Amino acid sequence: MVELKSPAEIEKMAVTGRFVAEVLRELRDKAQIGVNLLDLEAVVRERIRERGAVSCYWDYSPSFGRGPFRNTVCLSVNDAVLHGLPFDYTLRDGDVLTMDLAVSIDGWVADAAVTTLVGTPDPEDARLVATTEAALDAAIAVAVPGNTVGDLSAAIAAVARAGGYPINTEFGGHGLGRTMHEDPHIANTGRPGRGYRLRPGLTIAIEPWFARTTDRIVTDPDGWTLRSADGSRTAHSEHTVAVTDAGPRVLTRLD
Repeated sequence: MVELKSPAEIEKMAVTGRFVAEVLRELRDKAQIGVNLLDLEAVVRERIRERGAVSCYWDYSPSFGRGPFRNTVCLSVNDAVLHGLPFDYTLRDGDVLTMDLAVSIDGWVADAAVTTLVGTPDPEDARLVATTEAALDAAIAVAVPGNTVGDLSAAIAAVARAGGYPINTEFGGHGLGRTMHEDPHIANTGRPGRGYRLRPGLTIAIEPWFARTTDRIVTDPDGWTLRSADGSRTAHSEHTVAVTDAGPRVLTRLD
């Protein structure tokens, strides 16, 4: 069931969104050569404690994961793209790091992800990251009342195909509000005009993610981290967006 939010409730989600953006901005700045992923996890735990927020990942136990997540941020490196379980790994020159964060403040959730290039970027990695960001922007632009979820999905797919990237349909965007995952599901490919019609008060996480050369993913032995099946590099961009009469409102804008 899709739950629409009042303007006052969207303002509460915006408070959470600003916090998520601030933490991701700090992580992006700290993600340098020689930094350990566990140090980044420690930063997030401290920021959550200071703010009195609640991690949406801690004890998260969906059907596709192995037991409770027991971390506060997803950190996915290189061919890993989703649900990256932080581990003892030191970032190296040329790494691609995706950071995905969802928290709740006063009962309202925001969710966002950013992919950053560590050290000297590979031009093809940079193009991949830029394409996920462009796909996110394209979907946000059509997140207006009267359009459909299919319009969002089609906008993402058009950018991916123009860039030459295959599209996975197993994981995508979603509604959110009081909880991290609500209806509707937002696939990263779809047909314009199809699906749920967008209304003011709808709050959604839009999250295009692509791998360079495959649409297939595999699960790490850790039971959580999802990687491209062929080992190719990946990228993921995500924002929490509110549909309003005045147009789309991004609640987790980093800059």
